[in-house]
Amino acid sequence: MFSAALRGVIGILFMGHGLQKLKGWFGGHGIEGTAGFFEMLGLRPGKRHATAAGLSETVGGGLLALGALTPLATTLLIGTMVTAIRKVHAPKGPWVTEGGYEYNLVLIAALTDLAEHGPGSPSVDEALFPRLKGTAWATLSLAAGVAGSYLVTERLTEPEPAPAPEAGAEADRAGDGATGRFAREGDGTAEAPEQTTQS
Repeated sequence: MFSAALRGVIGILFMGHGLQKLKGWFGGHGIEGTAGFFEMLGLRPGKRHATAAGLSETVGGGLLALGALTPLATTLLIGTMVTAIRKVHAPKGPWVTEGGYEYNLVLIAALTDLAEHGPGSPSVDEALFPRLKGTAWATLSLAAGVAGSYLVTERLTEPEPAPAPEAGAEADRAGDGATGRFAREGDGTAEAPEQTTQS
């Protein structure tokens, strides 16, 4: 009973967070706003990472609320929480009052516990997959969430694009080329281009 209440609360709240990212619902910033924030964190391209995070939270939260494929649900959600810790909260220490990671860590612990003990009854897993729980499933879920976070944010992130050349430098290079085209051979002088008028 308590497992069902726990997964219901956590799952529904995660769905809300995912829909904030994907649709801009519940006061969220939508894909474009979330993508801009992710770009600032170094997660490029931001739109792809925002979509991945939003889908992980929405799908993972929905599965958790239903108690369906619970280890998969917990893996998706743990991955997003590990990424939040690594990319946002870790430098601020543990306490949430300072913007730290204590809330994320509590959620990871609760999700791992649900993977170990199962979603409770009533749930899809309890009815169809009663053996889809235990210490091995919980350990696998936690490890996969951590590995997935690293893979997506470090290996599947594109490097920062090279800065565009300054306009002044481009103009100088263009000017040098123009002078060369009109230089007379032999005497080193430049011939002025033919003037045109505009009406």
